Amino acid sequence: MGKISIKVKPGSKKTEVKKEGNIFRISVRARPEKGKANKELIDFLSKALGVPKSSIKIVVGNASRTKIIEVIGLESEEIERRLSAL
Repeated sequence: MGKISIKVKPGSKKTEVKKEGNIFRISVRARPEKGKANKELIDFLSKALGVPKSSIKIVVGNASRTKIIEVIGLESEEIERRLSAL
Protein backbone atom coordinates (compact mmCIF):
# COMPACT_ATOMS: atom_id res chain seq x y z
CA MET A 1 0.00 0.00 0.00
CA GLY A 2 1.52 3.28 -1.13
CA LYS A 3 0.80 6.93 -0.44
CA ILE A 4 1.46 10.07 -2.46
CA SER A 5 0.93 13.79 -1.90
CA ILE A 6 -1.02 15.70 -4.51
CA LYS A 7 -2.45 19.15 -5.07
CA VAL A 8 -5.80 19.32 -6.82
CA LYS A 9 -6.92 22.17 -9.04
CA PRO A 10 -10.71 21.91 -9.46
CA GLY A 11 -12.66 23.68 -12.19
CA SER A 12 -9.98 23.27 -14.87
CA LYS A 13 -10.60 23.09 -18.61
CA LYS A 14 -9.26 19.53 -18.75
CA THR A 15 -8.21 16.76 -16.42
CA GLU A 16 -4.43 16.33 -16.40
CA VAL A 17 -1.45 15.62 -14.18
CA LYS A 18 1.85 17.49 -13.84
CA LYS A 19 4.76 16.86 -11.52
CA GLU A 20 6.28 19.82 -9.68
CA GLY A 21 9.22 18.83 -7.55
CA ASN A 22 8.13 15.85 -5.46
CA ILE A 23 4.40 16.61 -5.57
CA PHE A 24 1.86 15.90 -8.29
CA ARG A 25 -0.54 18.63 -9.37
CA ILE A 26 -3.75 17.16 -10.78
CA SER A 27 -6.28 19.37 -12.53
CA VAL A 28 -9.88 18.17 -12.67
CA ARG A 29 -12.84 19.62 -14.54
CA ALA A 30 -15.35 19.20 -11.70
CA ARG A 31 -16.05 21.98 -9.23
CA PRO A 32 -15.39 21.40 -5.52
CA GLU A 33 -19.10 21.06 -4.74
CA LYS A 34 -20.59 18.13 -2.83
CA GLY A 35 -17.49 15.99 -3.38
CA LYS A 36 -17.64 16.15 -7.19
CA ALA A 37 -13.96 17.10 -7.57
CA ASN A 38 -12.87 14.30 -5.22
CA LYS A 39 -15.00 11.79 -7.15
CA GLU A 40 -13.47 12.89 -10.47
CA LEU A 41 -10.00 12.71 -8.91
CA ILE A 42 -10.57 9.12 -7.78
CA ASP A 43 -12.03 8.20 -11.20
CA PHE A 44 -8.99 9.70 -12.94
CA LEU A 45 -6.48 8.02 -10.62
CA SER A 46 -8.23 4.67 -11.00
CA LYS A 47 -7.87 4.80 -14.79
CA ALA A 48 -4.35 6.26 -14.74
CA LEU A 49 -3.01 3.73 -12.23
CA GLY A 50 -4.97 0.73 -13.49
CA VAL A 51 -6.56 -0.07 -10.14
CA PRO A 52 -10.20 -0.25 -9.00
CA LYS A 53 -11.73 2.88 -7.48
CA SER A 54 -12.21 0.97 -4.23
CA SER A 55 -8.40 0.72 -3.92
CA ILE A 56 -7.99 4.51 -3.76
CA LYS A 57 -8.65 6.50 -0.61
CA ILE A 58 -8.15 10.15 0.35
CA VAL A 59 -6.55 9.80 3.79
CA VAL A 60 -5.76 13.49 4.42
CA GLY A 61 -7.33 16.61 2.93
CA ASN A 62 -10.82 15.54 1.92
CA ALA A 63 -11.94 19.20 1.94
CA SER A 64 -8.56 20.66 0.96
CA ARG A 65 -6.68 21.08 -2.30
CA THR A 66 -3.62 19.41 -0.78
CA LYS A 67 -4.28 15.71 -0.25
CA ILE A 68 -2.57 12.47 0.65
CA ILE A 69 -3.85 9.57 -1.43
CA GLU A 70 -3.47 5.93 -0.43
CA VAL A 71 -3.55 3.20 -3.08
CA ILE A 72 -3.97 -0.42 -2.05
CA GLY A 73 -1.95 -2.82 -4.18
CA LEU A 74 0.74 -0.38 -5.35
CA GLU A 75 3.84 0.95 -3.64
CA SER A 76 4.55 4.70 -3.62
CA GLU A 77 7.35 4.38 -6.19
CA GLU A 78 5.05 2.54 -8.62
CA ILE A 79 2.31 5.16 -8.20
CA GLU A 80 4.80 7.93 -8.97
CA ARG A 81 6.19 6.02 -11.95
CA ARG A 82 2.74 5.50 -13.47
CA LEU A 83 1.66 9.11 -12.93
CA SER A 84 4.95 10.44 -14.32
CA ALA A 85 4.39 8.42 -17.51
CA LEU A 86 1.18 10.32 -18.31
